[in-house]
Amino acid sequence: MLHRLADYRWPAEWEPHAATWASWPVNPATWPGTFERIPAAYAELVAAITCFEPAFLLLAAEQQTAENQRLLEEACARRGSCFPATFVDIPVNDSWCRDHGPLFLTGRQESAAAGSQLILNWDYNAWGGKYPPWDLDNQVPDRISQFLGLPALRPWLILEGGAIEGDGAGTVLTTDSCLLNPNRYPHPNRAAMNDTLCVWLQAQHIVWLPGHGVLGDDTDGHIDQIARFADETTVLVAAPADEDAPEAPDLRANAAAVSAASNSRGQALQPLPLPLPAPKFEGNSRLPASYCNFIHVNGAVIVPTFRDPADDTAMQILQTCWPDRRIVGVDCLDLIWGLGGFHCLTQQQPLAGAPKTPQA
Repeated sequence: MLHRLADYRWPAEWEPHAATWASWPVNPATWPGTFERIPAAYAELVAAITCFEPAFLLLAAEQQTAENQRLLEEACARRGSCFPATFVDIPVNDSWCRDHGPLFLTGRQESAAAGSQLILNWDYNAWGGKYPPWDLDNQVPDRISQFLGLPALRPWLILEGGAIEGDGAGTVLTTDSCLLNPNRYPHPNRAAMNDTLCVWLQAQHIVWLPGHGVLGDDTDGHIDQIARFADETTVLVAAPADEDAPEAPDLRANAAAVSAASNSRGQALQPLPLPLPAPKFEGNSRLPASYCNFIHVNGAVIVPTFRDPADDTAMQILQTCWPDRRIVGVDCLDLIWGLGGFHCLTQQQPLAGAPKTPQA
């Protein structure tokens, strides 16, 4: 069956979800020296998600142990979760489902595809070949497609989900530092990449930020660490905890790029600073702790917290952006040693046929 991309759209993350997908931790090398703490910390994240919507957890059948189930059930009981967390027999190399998982498009209300979904199966090479092997991760979108019985299209392009941010109305944010990096594309070209994103994401306008600014990030500057839409004109932008911090110039450059940009309707974008916590370390390694790595679930926003006074400030800022949603903080300090946070660990599946949620 042929699928007309023009009949589909990429919903904003704040629109209604069917579920959240995530990949259970399996790789001790991702959290060297601390992996024994990671499954329990991860279970707390899943439990917070399942207070608001179902979760599907990728894990090979032989790794679905009684201990993993116990950790999950105990965390869900503590939080009063009311939706299921279901293990799915899909093996993975690592836990970064935002980057190796599928991207879901939904049929436009006025089109022949209304009420349907399809999957985009981007290629994946572990952020420019940094962390082999990634063979199992690269198969995840096709396996989820088979599990859900959804069609999948393959753009034949390396692209991680954390590298793009959409407002659901035709505007996409991304970064030069990641999408134009030769470790993904031997001969990167912004104009060609711009056109490719517009076709596959059915976007009308791509906003390019310089990228970088969150020290410790190993993704070459994923957008989900530095800038996120709050609505179609407001962009939450990571800001330095200290104006003299070494990352401050990069973060100011990202904010300036947002200030100079407009959305697909020609409306000016407004940056809203979201200050980083004080620097966090594991040994001598700086951790990429950023509140921009929050996730949306139905009726709530789940925010990574870092046992820092800035946690409360971040949650207050996010509450002003979404006054009708619960803002739920979940400790991320153990998980961030893997060099990624909650958004990096999850991928939302939008609700097929759901109307677009208006944003101011």
